[in-house]
Amino acid sequence: MAVRKIRIYGDPVLRKMAEPVEAIDDEIRELAADMLETMYANNGVGLAANQVGVLRRIIVVDTQSEEDDPGPKVFINPVIRNPKGAEVMEEGCLSIPDIRADVKRAKEFDFEALDLDGNRVAFHANGLLARIILHEVDHLNGRLFVDYLSPVKKMMLKDQLKKLEQKALAMQAA
Repeated sequence: MAVRKIRIYGDPVLRKMAEPVEAIDDEIRELAADMLETMYANNGVGLAANQVGVLRRIIVVDTQSEEDDPGPKVFINPVIRNPKGAEVMEEGCLSIPDIRADVKRAKEFDFEALDLDGNRVAFHANGLLARIILHEVDHLNGRLFVDYLSPVKKMMLKDQLKKLEQKALAMQAA
């Protein structure tokens, strides 16, 4: 296992659509283990493969909360169905450090994915787990939480986002 570099706002990989995983092999298992280690090393609760520069449909999640079935989870080729309701909560992102904002998302939905053994996992998601899954699946689709913000809020964050873009360019050049 290894801690991988997290891609930050401005890195083009964050805006690309991740490809489905065709076969769960040792490479995918190693990626998932690295993603979990990277998430924990950065005090996160979720991470998408795009965030470590890999365009595969894999997310890792750990709510670290007793109410939400704690413990690390790996979801491969996740699918969200039947979103219902809406709620606003503050979000942050390992790829957009030091920026937090209120984001409106579905309150609950049906979820389906594969686990690392290729078994189908399906459940009704709500609470913090639902919020994290929605955030991470957005990453797989090339969408970031700042995309949900109002034009006024985006304008207020313009300078911070520009600095992150410049940092991302410098990291790519290095």
